[in-house]
Amino acid sequence: MHAQRTSTPAPAVTRLASDPEAQFHLLQQVYEATLSGGTAPAPPRPLVSESWRRSLAAHVNPDDYRPPVVYRADEVADARSAHPLRAVLPLLRDLLVGIADTSRHVMIATDAEGTILWREGPGDICRSADLVGLSEGTRWTEDAIGTNAMGTALATDSPVQIYSAEHLVRTYHGWTCAAAPIHDPDTGDPIGAVDVSGLLRGLHPAVVCLVNAAAQLAENHLRALMESSDERFRERNLPHLLGLRGEPGALLTVTGRVVAAEPYGPWPSRVTIPAGADRVTIGDGREALVEPLPGGYLLRVPRRGRTAPRRPTLSLTFLGDRPAAVLDGRELPLTLRWAELLALFALHPAGLTAEQVAFRLYGDAGNPATVRAEIHRLRARLGESAMRARPYRLRAEVEADFLTARAALRAGDVRAAVAVCRAPLLPGSESAVIRAESHSLVASMRSAVLGHHDLDALWDFAQSEPGADDLEVFERLVAELPARDPRRAVAETRLAWLLAEDD
Repeated sequence: MHAQRTSTPAPAVTRLASDPEAQFHLLQQVYEATLSGGTAPAPPRPLVSESWRRSLAAHVNPDDYRPPVVYRADEVADARSAHPLRAVLPLLRDLLVGIADTSRHVMIATDAEGTILWREGPGDICRSADLVGLSEGTRWTEDAIGTNAMGTALATDSPVQIYSAEHLVRTYHGWTCAAAPIHDPDTGDPIGAVDVSGLLRGLHPAVVCLVNAAAQLAENHLRALMESSDERFRERNLPHLLGLRGEPGALLTVTGRVVAAEPYGPWPSRVTIPAGADRVTIGDGREALVEPLPGGYLLRVPRRGRTAPRRPTLSLTFLGDRPAAVLDGRELPLTLRWAELLALFALHPAGLTAEQVAFRLYGDAGNPATVRAEIHRLRARLGESAMRARPYRLRAEVEADFLTARAALRAGDVRAAVAVCRAPLLPGSESAVIRAESHSLVASMRSAVLGHHDLDALWDFAQSEPGADDLEVFERLVAELPARDPRRAVAETRLAWLLAEDD
């Protein structure tokens, strides 16, 4: 005789998968029996039962559906603009919103804390979602609202589909959803989740695969953006590495990833840089000196027996009518003439003679003797380590906002350029060369934003001093911003004012 075999009953969600209506009623029976301690006609999925246990342990009330509000309606836009998923929302929208429209669902994207930042889909479904708090600004982690695809995907760090009565909170038993986490390509940590949710009692099992594929495509896009940013950082700072003249060193991103090193072999892939640290110990026990750079760090390992002198850092903020210069954290008293000199030397790192400075700043009326005396006073204030003569040049590491804007434009990073360049270069200067540089920078940025087809960059430019009175910029915004975008009304009002001014 053969021994009789026993088998584990199939979970309720799969037992009647071909009959959504019957499946819904079975899931309801399983839910009520399980939560009341009775005998269920079929077991819940392990994924679901474990999520119920976590949610109940967090004191989630199955009869209370109110998700906590993290951001008010007027705060959501700021949260979106600061979140990395903003860069991949067009991709998610292209992949999922059309499907959500067809299948009567909404597409949702959350941050790593489960707070909904974006929700798009048919108007009637969105209104139904509003009634139960499934709206932008609310938090959907398991400890806040119980088992749901978004919260459970973030809790398990895996794609999840939750059917009707698998939700812990009874209010959502009429909803079915699928979600997948999206990870930071740099750290590997989840930065949010993408979800498709709807009122239908049956959601095709393949939807969770589609949502997961969308999440993976989003991660690939974020990885490409990261690699592009790494390449720009390398190109901009490679001279610092080469300037070590054979001394071991590495370029690190702000998160500590090593993106270039010399020699390459002995360096780890990542080095943790504590806040404010001026030296760290790397994996092989060597001590490395930390030098901050815009967007990252330079690490260098001094040869034994000698420590190379550190070059001071000179930060120039010259875009706007309040120029400022900071040398190694110490603000320098600054006249407009000194600001003009520093801007000129920053634009000519190889150096200039007094005659060249006089001509470039003041034309034929420039007096080399007067300029030489002014440079002497500036050098006395900066110190020999920051400025040299024969020819006059800055020896300090220069971080200038107008140079950063130029570099961003050359790299095609229009948003970064607009974020930096909010005003002209030294607007109080009467120097022809400073004015020419200022006009050139603004013209280049205007051309870039008008030709880049990035409405966010165009809007940011319109809010800056150079773009505030630009008729073409506001005409483009009015023509291309969606009617429901709140910026559209602002752009229309500003355009009407500009047209009235022209009349």
